[in-house]
Amino acid sequence: MTKTSKTAGTKAALTELRRPIAGMTRVGVALGAVGAVTTLVPFAGLAELARVLISQPDAEVATVVPVAAIVVAGIVIGWTCTGSALWITHLADARLQARLRRRLVAKLGEVPLGWYGRTTSGAVRKVAQDDIDDLHHLVAHHDVELAGAIALPAAGVGYLLWIDWRLAVLAVATLPIYVLAYAWMMRGFGEKMVQLDAGFAKVSAAIVDFVHGIAVVKTFGRTDRAHAGYRRAVGEFAERYSGWVRPLVRLEALTSMALCVPVITLTGLTGGIWFVTSGWVRPVDVLAEVLVAVMLPSTLQSLNQGITAQRKAMAAAGRIVDLLAVPPLPPPREPRQPQGHEVVFDDVGFGYQEGIEVLSGIRLTCRPGTVTALVGPSGAGKSTLATLVPRFYDATSGSVRIGGVDVRELAAADLYRLVGFVLQDVRLLHGTVAENLRLGRPGASDDELVTAARAARIHDRINALPQGYDSLLGADVVFSGGEAQRLAIARALLADAPVLVLDEATAHADPESEAEIQDALSELARGRTVLVIAHRLTSITAVDQIVVLENGRITERGRHRELLAAAGPYSRLWAAHSRTEDQEGAVL
Repeated sequence: MTKTSKTAGTKAALTELRRPIAGMTRVGVALGAVGAVTTLVPFAGLAELARVLISQPDAEVATVVPVAAIVVAGIVIGWTCTGSALWITHLADARLQARLRRRLVAKLGEVPLGWYGRTTSGAVRKVAQDDIDDLHHLVAHHDVELAGAIALPAAGVGYLLWIDWRLAVLAVATLPIYVLAYAWMMRGFGEKMVQLDAGFAKVSAAIVDFVHGIAVVKTFGRTDRAHAGYRRAVGEFAERYSGWVRPLVRLEALTSMALCVPVITLTGLTGGIWFVTSGWVRPVDVLAEVLVAVMLPSTLQSLNQGITAQRKAMAAAGRIVDLLAVPPLPPPREPRQPQGHEVVFDDVGFGYQEGIEVLSGIRLTCRPGTVTALVGPSGAGKSTLATLVPRFYDATSGSVRIGGVDVRELAAADLYRLVGFVLQDVRLLHGTVAENLRLGRPGASDDELVTAARAARIHDRINALPQGYDSLLGADVVFSGGEAQRLAIARALLADAPVLVLDEATAHADPESEAEIQDALSELARGRTVLVIAHRLTSITAVDQIVVLENGRITERGRHRELLAAAGPYSRLWAAHSRTEDQEGAVL
């Protein structure tokens, strides 16, 4: 995609997002333009009042009052129009933000669960919060200010043209100097910003590396070396930034003089004296020119701020539209009800990208009351296969069935009532312990809550807290990794899903926690159809079925002793795993 087409695309995205409030925006722009034009009334009134007093030194009050009344009316109308314009655009912004947040929340509920595995929480937060906030200035302020920045100088120059065209030219005489300098300074702005962002990313990476490795660095007394990497990254960034900004600051300082009030006033008075001595205008006309000319620089500042706000808003709009365009998980046209809880993979194939298969020809049956373990080297497709059951993704070929029904034909509520999962990376929500446990079954009683926690070997830990099950996570208690796993297991027990997908919970647990987690998992698996992603082979020696995956295909299946006797892929995995366990034991 070319830079031009990408820019056009983001502009179109921004226009589409703002379509629901386009009418309110147009009203705000119109009122903002009127409010800006009325800003001229006091200055024009002052010039006209001077003209009256100079031409009629003995003018009566009745002659002056109408001019003063017009000035006051102009001020009141200006304030009213500008205030109304900003009120309308702020109302439009509030409506747009509410609409976008509702759409984003709905979209986040529709996307496949696997999408969250590919997307960081920071990226989602940026779109749902920061990017919507970035639209605020554009919607609530930019259009009104831009309308004023265009209408005010246009009306001012028009007013001077009405008096004498030479005065209009004189009022803008210093502007070309700044405009040309600004255009020169903005050359390659986009490329420079990319380079600066890359430099800042290196600084951030250096900070992260230093913080993560501080314990090792201090242990070996190499703090100076770690600091050197950070200093190098900061130095390179500072050199690049100062090399770009230093000449621009000097030029900006010089050219900004063309827009400062003393220079504009001096230019207007010098030219005005020339015009008066030449007989082209009267002295009072020069006063009008100076008053109008000193207002023009403020409009340039508004335009400059507006351009910056628009660039940020365009980038934000592009990210919002990209998220809203994520394909949702297709709902079933006619939902069906499963008969039983048997899980069948029927010639399943899957790929994250078209034409690149991660899984191929998977045929597997997991019967109720049995435990099936998926093993294999890293990247074999174990996690991918298991996550097809709860529809983190949809199979690209073949089908995954529960109780004889393709999971794509199950309503989402029915599917997640049937399938529970406990992953290595446990997610506990901000709230009480009880609220976290009841996540899958909000109506569970206190007795059922305690029963699930006892079965998961976590009740005693919760009961020892000052607030018990009402303790607030993060404020009253911070659970260890093993404790969080047992909370997740209790949550799954309480939800009572007949099909379970387990990403082995003991992979990073200490020996004491591992024993307790294994006991809890044994309780959890009883009477259910269980699919385990196994990382420690010693934990699955007693399961009903072991399935070996290599390069996305099933290469072997059976029980532990059968597979060892076959001296195939599983036997080699077991030997490698045993050597690793022995080495870790020797180190300890």
